[in-house]
Amino acid sequence: MTLTDKGSGTSPALQATLQELVDRGDPPGLAYHVEKRGQRYTGEIGVANEHGAPVGRDTIFRIASLTKPITGVATLMLIENGTLRLDQPVEQIVPELAELRVLRHINSDLDDTVPLNRSITVGDLLTFRMGTGLVLAPPGTYPIQRAMENAGLGFGPPDPAGVPEPDEWIQRFAELPLVHQPGDQWMYNTSADVLGVALSRATGKPLPDLLDELIFNPLGMIDTGFHVPPEKEDRFTSQYIRDHKSATLRELEPPSDGPYNTLPSFPSGGSGLVSTIDDFCTFARMLLNRGWHDGTKVLSEESLIQMTSNHLTGQQRRDGELILSPGNGWGYCLAVRVDETDEPGRIGSYGWSGGLGTTWLNDPEEEMIALLFTQVHFDSAALPDAARTFLNLALEL
Repeated sequence: MTLTDKGSGTSPALQATLQELVDRGDPPGLAYHVEKRGQRYTGEIGVANEHGAPVGRDTIFRIASLTKPITGVATLMLIENGTLRLDQPVEQIVPELAELRVLRHINSDLDDTVPLNRSITVGDLLTFRMGTGLVLAPPGTYPIQRAMENAGLGFGPPDPAGVPEPDEWIQRFAELPLVHQPGDQWMYNTSADVLGVALSRATGKPLPDLLDELIFNPLGMIDTGFHVPPEKEDRFTSQYIRDHKSATLRELEPPSDGPYNTLPSFPSGGSGLVSTIDDFCTFARMLLNRGWHDGTKVLSEESLIQMTSNHLTGQQRRDGELILSPGNGWGYCLAVRVDETDEPGRIGSYGWSGGLGTTWLNDPEEEMIALLFTQVHFDSAALPDAARTFLNLALEL
């Protein structure tokens, strides 16, 4: 399937609703893009940063967890060319992981462990079932949470300046026990960072160079990468967080002299990228076009089907529902809709959100891409009201 471009249109309801949000100052600015059966609805509203620069199509946003599906596609490309195998034990690529242990119980002390039942595979990393990740409990509830925090591995919001380089990162990671046996539970985020290290080790290339080679250069994603160089800082957003005491937004990171203005020591395969709405739309369109981009096959249809199919059991979905949201399962580094719920999206749609303010949904049956990019930190794992409203309006177009 190649989507037919029928041109651009306008949606007064969508534009007016998003304009109202910006007029209230939350967010200060945004860019949106909807494609549906070849018709496009796009817009940019408000300001990008504290300097008052208007949001444009080329405004650069921190896309946080929208990094994950890009890492997933790179992994599948390496599987297709024979560099990796889906069932390959990860310790063959990252030998530091050969001696991992597993906590006897989640509340066990760190030395109360049992051996692995089996090796972690590349497939476990893609489906986030390697056995460790974000623990859904208040900070400090369990010893493993304190150990994760003390290790300085960035188990939290994206932190490009505070995480060690990949070899040190994986060594520290390997000193921690897993929370569950491989394959038993879905746990968020950490699998994507381990996957980024594995891709680099398997190819002998730094992750930024590898993603340039496999995805960004072939797709023409010229503003997507792990940092914003000086010549592009005037197009970079400020990052904001809500101050609920004062009911205002405060700047968390500036567009210059911040952690994204230099190449990070640890390029995070889970949350490290910046991009523009047009760049990411090119990536989303390639997926919706069944792996094709401008007449070139980027990813096989078989790989795409596997990527956008649910791989979790019903219990794993229920256990991860706080992050996954009701009705969602998990494919390879992205969410897939399994059941109809009140959440926006039809069965068979897929996508994800970045906790620094970005949301994406592809709906193959509707031939739809929906993207909303803002610069305001999510308050929780739940989809913000603005993003939910946007997706519902997009689905109604």
